[in-house]
Amino acid sequence: MYPRYFKSVFDTFLSFVALVLLSPLILLIIVLLIFSNGGSPFFVQKRPGKNSKVFKLVKFRTMNEKRDSNGELLPDNERLTSVGIFIRKTSLDELLQLINVIKGDMSIIGPRPLLVEYLELYSPEQARRHEVKPGITGWAQVNGRNAISWEEKFILDIWYVDHLSFLLDFKIVLLTIKKVFEQEGITKVGHATTEAFNGKN
Repeated sequence: MYPRYFKSVFDTFLSFVALVLLSPLILLIIVLLIFSNGGSPFFVQKRPGKNSKVFKLVKFRTMNEKRDSNGELLPDNERLTSVGIFIRKTSLDELLQLINVIKGDMSIIGPRPLLVEYLELYSPEQARRHEVKPGITGWAQVNGRNAISWEEKFILDIWYVDHLSFLLDFKIVLLTIKKVFEQEGITKVGHATTEAFNGKN
């Protein structure tokens, strides 16, 4: 009953309330990023959702668009601004995905929505992560996030798909709050951003 009916109702209600309560903070972040990035504070990208259906994910942009003399974007670690680093460490860059939850593209809890180009790299077992809606946070995020390997993440994602329940989602919410304050697993050691999945990680 919960996965089929109540989860979506809870998602929509809680996301709407959160957006209203956090609107002053969201407006402040927008202003800070406009000045910090020297451009748009928003990042929009196509991501696969439930049943691999592609949607447009929105989040705060934590990197500027600075380029080298050849017009190529500078490495990620050179484009991360001080404001962007803080917003990423505190996971505030994910706040706008509440809009995706209200639209029905995402859930508050679920496997993170990854890049569209990864779809053809998944094994049949790994592809099962798309049997449910992707989430703002999930079981893999509270068990290592970006500090663990892709293989470990997918194992945790599939475990969540097979054990989805209200009590598990509630546990993940509490653990997410704890992880945000501890700022654990934001990036893998030696990487400013998440290491790309190549089908072998």
